[in-house]
Amino acid sequence: MSIPTSLSHTKKIIAEKAKIEEAKIEQKKAEVKIDEPVNALQLTQEKLEEVMPKVLDHYKNQNKVLELAILNQPSKMEGHEICFEVMGHVQEEIAQKMKPELLSLIRDLTGVGKLAIKLVVKEELESTNNKLYTSSDKFRFLKEKHPALLEFQRKFGLETDF
Repeated sequence: MSIPTSLSHTKKIIAEKAKIEEAKIEQKKAEVKIDEPVNALQLTQEKLEEVMPKVLDHYKNQNKVLELAILNQPSKMEGHEICFEVMGHVQEEIAQKMKPELLSLIRDLTGVGKLAIKLVVKEELESTNNKLYTSSDKFRFLKEKHPALLEFQRKFGLETDF
């Protein structure tokens, strides 16, 4: 390795090293293959629903509560993918971490070869209604919902502020 004589020469050396590193990484990726069973079986919704109680028991025995919350969300089959609905980014991160274990568990239980997990992130919607903080706000809301309360308020002299 030569000593750089200028800034442009230094940048050139760094770029060459980066290319060499990228080539090494690509070569390692090519060497490492994911072992997928070569079965012609395909997972169906019925078979998935049949296997899910065993999967839930597996995670329950390991006391993985957050993973159980994800697995209890609605799931459906789309081709060779299992689609899980997750609420927010926290559940998405947990689901990403549990994907390999879940895939191998389902493959072992079903004998299915080609299988993938797809996550659908559902954001919790903020309530568009005004928040009811005070007793007066709550009582006003209830009067709108149940007009008979207005009559009770007049008849019995109900007040929210005391």
